[in-house]
Amino acid sequence: MKKVFQKMNKKRWTVFGIVAVVLVIVVVILGLRAKAQAGAAGQFQTAKVERGSLTATVGATGTVRANQSVQLAWQTTGTVEKVYFHIGDEVKAGDVMAALSKTSLAQNIILAEADLVNAQQAFDDLLKSDTARANAWIALRDAQDAYDKANDYRVSLNQKITIEEVKIISVRTPFGWRKIPRIKTYKGYADVETIADADAKLALAKARLDDAQRAFDRLKDGPNPDDLTAAQARMDAAQATINMARITAPFAGTVTDTSLKPGDQVTAGSPAFRVDDLNHLLVDVDVSEVDINNFSLDQPVTLSFDAILGTEYHGKVVEEAQVGTSVQGVVNFTVTVELTDADELVKPGMTAAVNVVVTELKDVILVPNRAVRLVDGKRVVYVLRDGKPAQVEIRLGASSDTMSVIVDGNLKVGDLVVLNPPIELTHPGGNTGFMVQ
Repeated sequence: MKKVFQKMNKKRWTVFGIVAVVLVIVVVILGLRAKAQAGAAGQFQTAKVERGSLTATVGATGTVRANQSVQLAWQTTGTVEKVYFHIGDEVKAGDVMAALSKTSLAQNIILAEADLVNAQQAFDDLLKSDTARANAWIALRDAQDAYDKANDYRVSLNQKITIEEVKIISVRTPFGWRKIPRIKTYKGYADVETIADADAKLALAKARLDDAQRAFDRLKDGPNPDDLTAAQARMDAAQATINMARITAPFAGTVTDTSLKPGDQVTAGSPAFRVDDLNHLLVDVDVSEVDINNFSLDQPVTLSFDAILGTEYHGKVVEEAQVGTSVQGVVNFTVTVELTDADELVKPGMTAAVNVVVTELKDVILVPNRAVRLVDGKRVVYVLRDGKPAQVEIRLGASSDTMSVIVDGNLKVGDLVVLNPPIELTHPGGNTGFMVQ
């Protein structure tokens, strides 16, 4: 009996040993599998699908320029006498910036000052003096009298007039034969020559009367506008000649370049100043035909400069080209942006990176652009499930530089998408194209 009991115990322990070994093997296998899965998962870079906001922008680069810019040059030869402005100075429209010495100028420029004085006096006389109107009235009165006389004489020729016919006869006198006139008087009509002469004189008198009437009409209500225009033109011509001896600012701005000094000898065409309107800085950027309809006037933009690190500037769209330009088959439109908060660090000629917000979406499901692949013409992402990447087809909406909106697909917030799926999981042959629109 004792031997039987011992035999049963030995058999029980054998079973327990087998079970224990099996359990150990299972645990080891599970551990190795978990370790393998953990190792596989660890080789992938992942990111969570999130819900948030997306701002889509269009970027372009351009060069800063002033709203207005001009290079001023001399129009004549002479010696610089005075320089009133220097680099960095602000000027107003009409400011005289530099002038030449009068003694170094050509004679016609010097005499232009006298011409201007005379033209100004003539202009003032037209405005203030009544002499011209009085003289015009006297001339009209005299012309009317002359016409009336000529007309009365012509009318008289239409009636019978007294005609004296003179005949010379010879008469014997105590002193011998003498020739004496015999006058015969009778009534009759004037001859054709007399009437023609009267008609010509009447026509001349009428023409002079009309001229006098027009001259008086132009002056009766004040100076003749045509005379004023002519006088103003003479003043302008004289002033333009005088201005050749000076440099005048055409608009308000900042002097950005000059090297003028008193005593410099200049000729026509010699550079004098450069003036820029630095209060209004613009950037012209080329926008592709695909993006141009996303732009509109007054649209806000942000700008950054390689030369000004760490500072973001702002602006707005102020002009859009209505006609595109094709270069090597690529059609671009020029969009002009004005900076609204430029400071003294921003200068014409700098390169600016311009970003325009074209779409702003809130509370949308977002996926990183790095996770999107193009497989067999379809956009897909790989979601990590049970440690393994599983392909999920998706449809994208708007995109930014880093994120895209998911508008359709079996994705939910919190899913881990693979940023670096193995090549063999994507397109056969290893084609892992990526495209977001």
